[in-house]
Parts: sequence; structure tokens; C-alpha cells
Amino acid sequence: HQGCDLIKTIDSLPWQMHAIQVDSVQRWMEDLRHMTEVECMCVLQSKPIGVDEDAAQGEFIVTGSVHITRDNLQALLKRALVVSTELGKMFQRLEKGQWQRVHSTAVRANCHVRSLVHEYGDKINNSKLCLLIILYGSRCLNNEDEYFLKFMKEAIHKILTDVSDSFSQMIDMALANEIQVLIRQIETSDSVYTIGSAISNLLSLTEDGPQLCSIIAKEGGVVALFKICRQDCFSSLYAHALRTVASICCVEEGINQLEKVDGILCLADILTDEACAEAARAEAAAVVAQITSPHHSSTQHLVSFLESMQDIVTALIKLCESASCGEVFLLASAALANITFFDSMACEMLLQLNAIHILLQACRDRQRVDTPYSKDQVVTIMANLSVLEQAVSEVLQEKGVERLLLLLDEKPSSSSLSEVAACERVQQKAAVTLARLSRDPDVAQTAVQLHAIPRLIELCRSPAERNNSDSVLVACLAALRRLAAGCPDSIEASDHQQLIRPRLVDSFLLCSNMEESFV
Repeated sequence: HQGCDLIKTIDSLPWQMHAIQVDSVQRWMEDLRHMTEVECMCVLQSKPIGVDEDAAQGEFIVTGSVHITRDNLQALLKRALVVSTELGKMFQRLEKGQWQRVHSTAVRANCHVRSLVHEYGDKINNSKLCLLIILYGSRCLNNEDEYFLKFMKEAIHKILTDVSDSFSQMIDMALANEIQVLIRQIETSDSVYTIGSAISNLLSLTEDGPQLCSIIAKEGGVVALFKICRQDCFSSLYAHALRTVASICCVEEGINQLEKVDGILCLADILTDEACAEAARAEAAAVVAQITSPHHSSTQHLVSFLESMQDIVTALIKLCESASCGEVFLLASAALANITFFDSMACEMLLQLNAIHILLQACRDRQRVDTPYSKDQVVTIMANLSVLEQAVSEVLQEKGVERLLLLLDEKPSSSSLSEVAACERVQQKAAVTLARLSRDPDVAQTAVQLHAIPRLIELCRSPAERNNSDSVLVACLAALRRLAAGCPDSIEASDHQQLIRPRLVDSFLLCSNMEESFV
């Protein structure tokens, strides 16, 4: 109240007085925001909001704890971000020797940390944080002794590093405690609504980065979600639960937990059950795509995956064929694309399952293949299948060469960096596939007749056509040289002199330095 009275008084002062006091007043108001009494804040936060007991008592029992947990997590993350920002500022200001600002930032950070320790102190024995922060006193203010300042700078830097590490551990433990509440709700509740709300909260947490995904996995989140996916009474939650599993499995700990609970077998059961909703099968495909991603360093989980691969690959190609929308097709084809990278047996399975026909038919259906991202998955599968001899006849039969030339023309519809990158991948993989298939004379002849060579030359000579991508350039040079070997009379002498005859690296350097098209 005194603060409010003072602000009103200041507002009534003449403009000249404002000019004199504005800096100190602003600083006072900034500090005031962070100098709240912890006890008062805790009392205010714990005050209940009145409800009509007759109308809302039942609803509160079902949903209250879920909402409280969600609010706690959101508040904790926001406050952790504030403290992390303040600690980062202290590091920067310490390096610059801005002692006054180091001191004021430390005061603010200390207040935030005290509040957090006060609330989570009964769960976390980490009270030394306050003691460490308080060491940022006024010893270095108005002190010009360079030796003393250098010594204090090193000492404070070490303390600040310890504070940052301890604070991170404290937040991880606090988050783990809140996450345990959500997981217990998933494991113990019989209410679809309560479980669904808890899963939604876990899913939103996974969007805050891999660190939270790792905590969720370690606290048993993957185990709890797969328990839901094994109960028919919760079939309406399968898609939601599996989407959360896919997000958690961006970290190795999530995949390890999936392996421990035979999650791959559960995924195979859902994918092969045509009575299961398409959304659930699509999300199961998303989990498969995640755990088979080439970006993961560990492949131990793939040993058990091989046992179910036949069923999974069969279900995925069927899902591609029957997909009702682009998102479903994208998830299923992405899983297949990843699978074809780590086992050639999968490629043989796909050929037996008529995959080339299904995928090329899908490319003609804009309802299923409507973005560069979907085309990227299709051409990835085609590139991996093209190493097999038996793929050639099917590609020719399904007019696959024509489709590859269309993919060489892929251009982004917006300036989105992700879309531009996807178009580059489509062009590159289309050229790679064409080069691999052109080892067969019939494919090479067909490509020449369809004017593949002029388009490849254009991509080589015009950086704008390939979005200045070096990977597209290399792939197009390789495809051009493969076609020239099979059909030497199809390339003009000047093009042969610059793009075919020199070493590949020399042609690459020549084309990569071109700013304008010479076509």
C-alpha cells in the first residue's frame, strides 16, 4: 500500500521533478518487483477460489489435481527461466566488470531463488543456494584495487558456476516431483478425462526440450503410457498417448524405456489391427519413425525391432495406401523411409508388397502427397529401393522415371527455411535415384527421351534452380555422367567438355562458382 501511495504522489509532482527522479524511481520499481515477501506470496497463492459445491464438487474432484499440477509446472518453468536469465546476465556483467549491475542482478536472483527454495525446500535439500547467492555483496563496489577485483572475479565466477549447476539440479528435481504426480494420475485413475488431461500435460512438457523428455522417461512416463495403450477400455486415448511417446523418444532414455516394456511389440499390435482407429495407427507410425531415426547414436533397440519388422513394414505400406490425409501418409512413409536405411531386408519386403506402385500412385493423389515433406519420404524410399536390381522393371512399368523428373522440378511455395530444405532434399534424392536406376540401359534411354539431360544441366549450371545447394549439384553431376556413359551422343560437346570430361571435383568447382545460368 505504501508503494501505491508513493506512486500516486510521484504522479502528482511537476514534470521537472519527474525528470530529476525518473532514473531512481524506475530502478526502485524494478527492484520492488523482486523484493516481495515470500510468506505473503505463498499465502496469496494458496487461497482457494470459491465454487458452488452443489454444482461443481464432483467436477473439482476429478479435474482439480490435474489443473493444479499443470499450473505448478507452467509456473515452475516460467520462474526457472527468470532465474536462468538473471544468472546469465550475472555471468555477462561479471566478465565486463560491471560490479554495480552484478550486485543488483544478484539481489533479484537471490529473491527468486529464495522463493523457489521456500516452496520446494521440503522436497529438496538445497538451501545452500541462498547462501551462495548472498555472497554477491557490495565488497567490489567502489573498490579500485585491480588485484583484489581480479581475485574476487575468479572467486565469484566459480561460485556463480556452482549456483547455476545447483539451481539446474534443483529445478530438475522439482520438475520430477511434479511429473510424478501426472504419471500417478495416468497409472491409478479410471477416468478417461483425467488420464487424457494428464497426458496432455506431459505432451506439452515435451515441447520444452529434450531435458524434460529425459526426466519424463526416467520417472516412468513411457511405461505408464504403454500401459494405457494395452487396455481396450482406453482405446480412445491411444493416439494421444502414442504422440506423447513419440515426443519422449527424441532422447535415448525414452527409447531405452520403450525397449524395456516391449513397446515395439505393442506398436506392431496397434499397426496391424485394422479395427484400430487410423489416428492411433498413424501415431504408432510416428513412434516407429522416431525410434528408427538415423540421428540416434544407439541402435541396440533395433535388435528387437527386427523381430517384428515384417508385420510393421506390411502395416505401414498398407497405411500409406489407405491414408485419408496427408499427415497420415507423411507419418507412415517417414517410418518406412527410416526403416529402409538400416536393413536391406526391409527393401526386399517393400518390393514384394508392391510398394513402388503404391507410392507412385500416392504421388498422383494430392490428398495424400501434398507437400515437399511427403515427397521427400517417397523419394527416399525410392532411392533405397533403387539399389536392388528387381526395382528397375517396376519403376519402368509404373512410369517412375517421369515422376523422378517431376521431382527434379520441385520448388518451395514459400520462403520457409524448412520447406526450402525439403525441396533441396527432394531434388538431390531424385537425382541420386535416377543415377542408380540409369545403370540399366532401358532406364537411361527412357530418361534421355524424357529430356532428363537438359534439366540436369540446368540444375548444374544455374545455382538458383537448386537453391544454391551443393548436395543437389553433386547428385545432378553424378546422374548426368551416368546418362552420358549410357547415351554419349545425347550431350553437346560444350557440356561434355565442362560437365563430363573433367574430374568430378573440377566440374563441381566450375558450377558452384557460376552466378548466372549459361543455359
